[in-house]
Amino acid sequence: MVKNILIIGATSAIAETVAREYATQGHKLYLIARNEPRLTTIAADLRIRGAADVVVATMNVSNFSTHHSVIEKAYVALNTIDIVLIAYGALPDQKALEKSAENTVESCNTNALSVISFLTILANRFEEQSRGTIAVITSVAGDRGRHSNYVYGASKAMISVFLQGLRNRLHHSQVHVLDIKPGFVDTPMTAHIKKGGPLWAQPEAVAKDIVKSIENKKDILYTPFFWRYIMLIIRSIPEAMFKRGKL
Repeated sequence: MVKNILIIGATSAIAETVAREYATQGHKLYLIARNEPRLTTIAADLRIRGAADVVVATMNVSNFSTHHSVIEKAYVALNTIDIVLIAYGALPDQKALEKSAENTVESCNTNALSVISFLTILANRFEEQSRGTIAVITSVAGDRGRHSNYVYGASKAMISVFLQGLRNRLHHSQVHVLDIKPGFVDTPMTAHIKKGGPLWAQPEAVAKDIVKSIENKKDILYTPFFWRYIMLIIRSIPEAMFKRGKL
């Protein structure tokens, strides 16, 4: 059965690899992102890979006033949406944000409030249709505040808690809500970070985990799987000890 899939933030490395997975299965894709040339290139590649159809749209997610119209256009193009993946975000410079309240608020708008805006709109549509999957990429950074990235972590934590409530609400409408929590992934967003070692994953592996978790209707996905246990340990450290660390 051909599915209609909406991806918001479709030019991110993880989103692109998820789109490839669905293209090879012959599904229809509606891709939203800011970078039009990159979006066009990705769409052409997905058509070659076997997508039943690919439609693209550009937008700035920070422009909240356009969110309703963007989602409506996606529904007009697809008629109905079976799966939505929200996959955008920006990894800010924590030190720079500490010096600027304005930049801190802007970062939270991008990484949290804009996502919640989309989720509020989409939740109402999915509740009406009484089926489908809403999946959002958050981060293991949202599991506990750390001095090295607490603004980013707070934004992701906000989304995760919002998804918990949304999951409880939409469960009665047969709508699946998935919180995707990647660890370290080798993407352009992490290009400035020194990489290496077993904790780093490639986008292709993360994408396969996402597609499988959507199919299996998981509530929360830690990817790679071992991050579930790493974060369990980190969350269990008493605050009196944790605050003395340098994480």
